[in-house]
Amino acid sequence: MTDPTPLCGGEPGPQPKTAAPDGGHGGHSHGVSINADRRYLVGALALLGAFMVAEVVVAFLSGSLALLSDAGHMLSDVGAIGAALWAMHLAAQPARGSWTFGWKRAEILSAAGNGVTLLVVSGIVAFEAIRRLVHPPEVEGGAVVAVALVGVVVNIAAAWLLARANRSSLNVEGAYQHILTDLYGFIGTVVAGVVILLTGWTRADPIASLVVVALMLYAAWGLLRDSGRILLEGAPRNVDLDSLSTHLLETQHVRAVHDLHVRTVTSDLPAVSVHVVVEDECFADGHAPQLLDYLQACLQGHFDVEHSTFQLEPTSHSAHEPGTH
Repeated sequence: MTDPTPLCGGEPGPQPKTAAPDGGHGGHSHGVSINADRRYLVGALALLGAFMVAEVVVAFLSGSLALLSDAGHMLSDVGAIGAALWAMHLAAQPARGSWTFGWKRAEILSAAGNGVTLLVVSGIVAFEAIRRLVHPPEVEGGAVVAVALVGVVVNIAAAWLLARANRSSLNVEGAYQHILTDLYGFIGTVVAGVVILLTGWTRADPIASLVVVALMLYAAWGLLRDSGRILLEGAPRNVDLDSLSTHLLETQHVRAVHDLHVRTVTSDLPAVSVHVVVEDECFADGHAPQLLDYLQACLQGHFDVEHSTFQLEPTSHSAHEPGTH
């Protein structure tokens, strides 16, 4: 071979990153420890849980559907945070036996389940809101305003806690977005309560509930879209497949790339597997291991992909390569 140094993208490739001492993906540290995330989630869970119970009591006493719908949405938030904590516990379990990635996708299943729960709750609240638009009951506006104002404060505190956690996790981000929608819902409920106090127009309460329903549907769509993309083995949104393939092909001694698969195992853990056709001389002169190092460094440096599997093939192998794509 005329040049023993493979290049990635026309420039010298970066040195391969070393694995973390525990065999994990050391490059995916985001400055927030799992234990810190747990503390933030537990704090938010305690705040929301206590307020949810109080809100349900006041909702029944005042006859406010807006408060009850907020409580239903908050129940989904409490469930989201609880599921996130449980998923963190499962994801921390080491790989063993047939579970070659451990339980890392537990958080994705949790996010998908939470999205489904949001759809169910929004459907129930929407049905009751429409019924109350037709036959509006009496609503105690003062109680609605008082509880909703407290809800705004509680949700701001919970959002502040979760904003300090690692929001690159789909679970944490999902819980954070739910709390934001709750905050917007409480603001709408305050407005509805003020309208009832000033005008006596009780239909403002179910209208506020429908606003909360719209927010729940939006949050559910985001969670189901993102978790579904991962569960269906879709490529991460931030990875351009054409660009990735081009970078590999621009590496010296690489002749072709096929069977390229990019997927996400769980949040912050993309994985790539690919067959790379290289010059026959790479195997003859023992240069293949060095080329492999540079290919892995190429993915790490340009695409932040640390879990990669390469199958290096000589050009002569293409004659009997089955099912290439």
